[in-house]
Amino acid sequence: MLIAAALLSLWGLVLLVSSLSGRLHLLLHPAFHGLVAGAGALLLGVAALLALRGRHRPVERLPLPWLLSAVVANAVLLLPPDPSFSLLAAGRTQGLPDPPRLAFLLPPEQRSLSEWVRLLRSRPDPSLYDGQAVRISGFVLPVPEGQPLLARLQVRCCLADATPMGVPVAWPQGYRPVTNQWLAIEGRMATATLAGEASSVVIPERITPIPRPQRPLEP
Repeated sequence: MLIAAALLSLWGLVLLVSSLSGRLHLLLHPAFHGLVAGAGALLLGVAALLALRGRHRPVERLPLPWLLSAVVANAVLLLPPDPSFSLLAAGRTQGLPDPPRLAFLLPPEQRSLSEWVRLLRSRPDPSLYDGQAVRISGFVLPVPEGQPLLARLQVRCCLADATPMGVPVAWPQGYRPVTNQWLAIEGRMATATLAGEASSVVIPERITPIPRPQRPLEP
């Protein structure tokens, strides 16, 4: 029982550390973070009960599957997640985010990348946005044909259901965006012909490499 209590304590610690340290922002929709923390606290509680019940019993031998489970738990604690968003997005079709709510009421420079995507897909007339200021951030997402996009991942649950959403960028001549690099772009919207159709594209005036944000996933 003591070994079972120790293993449950270890996994409870994994869940609590992942929740409190912000690691879950890389893996899971924010709505589920409290559930993960609660599960970790529950495991610690159960482990405490098992430890009390088995404190006078001899320590049993550790089965191999339990040993492997302990190794995995320690690896999770010691090695924080570092997903490649561009690799996750490769081969997935871009998702259609929910319709915009108040994005048109925001000044253009305050719209996030996901809000721009919602607007451009719900009202695709490029003339509506010509000349509007843009201030967005995201990671560089290559596409099979054409220039790389500036993109984000939208999740409904976790990375398993993540779908990319991105905006076209008219990269300056000679500039080579690095796949998966996070960039902040300031510029303006303009109209360009993409795949034979008039589309809105971002004309960058300033491109700044940035660290991956603490909350990179879009709910």
